[in-house]
Amino acid sequence: MADDLSTTIAEAARLLAEARDVTLLSHINPDADTLGSALAVGLALHRRGVRVRVAFGDPEVVPESLRALDTAGLLVHRDEVPADPELLVVLDTASLQRLGPLADRVAGARGPVIVLDHHVSNTRYGTVHCIDEHAEATALVALKLLDEMDVELDEPIARCIYAGLVTDTGGFRNAGPAAHLTAARLLQTGVDAYQVTRPLMDAHPFAYLGMLSRVLGRAELDASAAGGLGLVHAVVGLDDAAGVRSEEVESVIDVVRSTAEAEVAAVLKELRPRRWSVSLRAVSRVDVREVAQYLGGGGHRLAAGFTFEGDSADVVAALKGALERVES
Repeated sequence: MADDLSTTIAEAARLLAEARDVTLLSHINPDADTLGSALAVGLALHRRGVRVRVAFGDPEVVPESLRALDTAGLLVHRDEVPADPELLVVLDTASLQRLGPLADRVAGARGPVIVLDHHVSNTRYGTVHCIDEHAEATALVALKLLDEMDVELDEPIARCIYAGLVTDTGGFRNAGPAAHLTAARLLQTGVDAYQVTRPLMDAHPFAYLGMLSRVLGRAELDASAAGGLGLVHAVVGLDDAAGVRSEEVESVIDVVRSTAEAEVAAVLKELRPRRWSVSLRAVSRVDVREVAQYLGGGGHRLAAGFTFEGDSADVVAALKGALERVES
């Protein structure tokens, strides 16, 4: 039976009100939603005298575009996360695998494990699950928790929530009325939308242009894939990614997905030889979450991903096969 959100939010707020030491974890390769949500909740707890640490399993350093969100110095390296946290909060992370090297902290936790998420594919690996599958971003779930905790919403906290909301909605292109109303509430605290959004979505180093040119020059379109709806894919190899930040690699999908002739877009990102992380996007007619789940991943209906072992041709073949299976 699905968890009742109001009940689980109230339980999470009660547990956090009693906590003196809280660890908040984001998923590997953190984005603004997972890290912004963690920092917003963490900052509220920090101000109440709670010992707080925020961490993620990989990469080693905080993405440059997200560093400004940590106004209180709550981020720590993964090695500083205790093996047996007193109280653990995991945010925007649908499965244990998405925690990477920190996945064992869930089993090792001495106390409750609170999960805040908006993924329909969440595997319910915690003890208290605050999951709103209709929310456009986990940041909105985090805000519900903060409201339940009677936290005063000021600019530093609102900035973190706004960062998660604006990025997970694609600059509000995929946002409903409630999300827009929430954005207005956040902006009323003094959040500067341009200053928050530019480093997250619109600013790249010059090296990005060269990388993008190489990658897009090799992009391929298969108009017959996905039941004739079309698939466009691009490959970012290790050599392509050398000299650019992880943010630049992650942003390639936003360019590839603009291909008008394809319903589905994919970007293959080489993690190490023969190991790939694949980002999927769809326009409206294909549920790429189902495709990703078939290949061991997950996500949302129009935005999902999976990892794969093999060469790039193996990945593309498996993806096309999964698309045909889902469409049939």
